[in-house]
Amino acid sequence: MRVLVTGSAGFIAGYLIQELLDSGHEVVGIDNYSKYGPVEKSFQHHLRFREIEGDAKNVELLKAALVGCDQFIAGAAMIGGIGYFHALAYDLLAENERITAASVDAAIAAHRNGQLQKLTMLSSSMVYENTAEFPTPEGAEQRSPPPTSSYGFQKLACEYFVRAAHQQYGLPFTICRPFNCIGVGERSALSHASLPAGNTKLAMSHVVPDLILKILKGQDPLHILGGGNQLRCYTYGGDLAKGIALTLAHPAALREDFNLSTPVATSVLELAQLIWQKIRGPEAPFRYVSDEAYQYDVQRRIPDTDKALRVLGFQASTSLATALDEVIPWVQGEFQNGRL
Repeated sequence: MRVLVTGSAGFIAGYLIQELLDSGHEVVGIDNYSKYGPVEKSFQHHLRFREIEGDAKNVELLKAALVGCDQFIAGAAMIGGIGYFHALAYDLLAENERITAASVDAAIAAHRNGQLQKLTMLSSSMVYENTAEFPTPEGAEQRSPPPTSSYGFQKLACEYFVRAAHQQYGLPFTICRPFNCIGVGERSALSHASLPAGNTKLAMSHVVPDLILKILKGQDPLHILGGGNQLRCYTYGGDLAKGIALTLAHPAALREDFNLSTPVATSVLELAQLIWQKIRGPEAPFRYVSDEAYQYDVQRRIPDTDKALRVLGFQASTSLATALDEVIPWVQGEFQNGRL
């Protein structure tokens, strides 16, 4: 199988492409390196991997890349931590709509030509931003008020794109919704914007590397957003990659959507304490202060994962503690080498 993956230099793609290659597939990647710049991946020189530097908004580039591809995983997007939702509200909406439209246009053309078997759209748990159903099952996005943030709204829109493309053009699709991916490979964004967090600044990354970096920089007390009661299901990137890969050729995944996540919920405060103890030791007293929370800081994001288990046989098996044992040393190394 040959798979096109857009956003190939991104965070989740680092795990996903390695999973696909390990399973014997060929992979074509597209990325314009706009977030992190060129990033050396473990599979960079793999014989079955080819990367194209280019913009995922370029329909003709995508059409050319799809020649000979059986599957298309649309992963390219402007994405970041909660700071992105506030600082780049319009850019997130406009840029991601252009990427989505180009991806679906190219997929429709490739399917019409008899090449492409399916488009897999990587959505987001943020489609459930305003849900009141917990744990949240697939379909709740149709019953809940639409997302308030422009990012969540656009991610819901990308799901409408693929469903509409199937309705009008018969495009086969699967929707995957990762929940709070954690792992190695996330660096400081190239964007000049940064967010104050006590005596340091964040480069708009996600909560896990941000907390690790603040502790490594000696922040004490540790600054966290809000009261720390926000609940998340932190899911290891390797597990997410396996879940996404399972959907590609699985016949029961056609025209379906899946929450891909661990079902285990952890509060931000529990997460901060765990990282603190792993870096500073269990004897170091944990002190924190709460910074003012952001408007779109969802308090509960807990998925129902039964469908992925029942249909795909997928279950995220890596614990948060185990994942952190991989992530913390990586962030430490990047920090010591001046890349963070």
